[in-house]
Amino acid sequence: MTSSRQRPPHHRSVVSYVQRGERMTVGQQRAWDRHWERLGREVKALPAGPVHFDEWFGREAPVVLEIGSGMGETTSQLVAAAPELNYVAVEVYKPGLAQLLLRAEALEVTNLRVLRGDAVDLLTEHVEPASLAEVRIYFPDPWPKKKHHKRRLVQPEFVRLVASRLRPGGTLHLATDWEEYAEQMLRVCSAEPLLRNRFDGWAPRPGWRPVTKFEQRAVEEERISHDLMFERVELT
Repeated sequence: MTSSRQRPPHHRSVVSYVQRGERMTVGQQRAWDRHWERLGREVKALPAGPVHFDEWFGREAPVVLEIGSGMGETTSQLVAAAPELNYVAVEVYKPGLAQLLLRAEALEVTNLRVLRGDAVDLLTEHVEPASLAEVRIYFPDPWPKKKHHKRRLVQPEFVRLVASRLRPGGTLHLATDWEEYAEQMLRVCSAEPLLRNRFDGWAPRPGWRPVTKFEQRAVEEERISHDLMFERVELT
């Protein structure tokens, strides 16, 4: 998996998405046409410097960034359940974002903004250090074949980047249904000096996190899902 953009030398070769088709349904297209101009932005079209989320939302509130919102079923529920948060979803798949906008419209949420593009670029170029209350990454592509493990998103350089963008006390919340990837996540996050595990190993599954289609499939295939919650610390 490679990006179509030329990457500066400091970037990883890994990106936060898989290329997919972009054909939308009629309903998705209508939702896109109604809401994108106000609620959405293209990462590659952002002006240089950080996104001023308070201005975009029109209020000051803790900012939660979800990386990879898919078709938005879980994300829309999370947004609706936490109106006190400024919720930002970054996803490369245009029909997925359109479906999220459609779901958000049905739930009448007002605290959602969406960004289309690579989360690595967003975090590197457009998110200020120590500014996010939480980063959520639920069921990222596990790349199960060993030869593809290097393509996985949760690797030391990426975790270091995410940790630097969390405010002190902020949370990195991960979930996966692939045991070996969960163990990799635990090793990588535990080795990052800016992060501290909130639990002794796996976090208990939070009841407020809706069951995703990937998690339901894991249950059917008798795979166990794992949550991890790490807290941003200040180095002394």
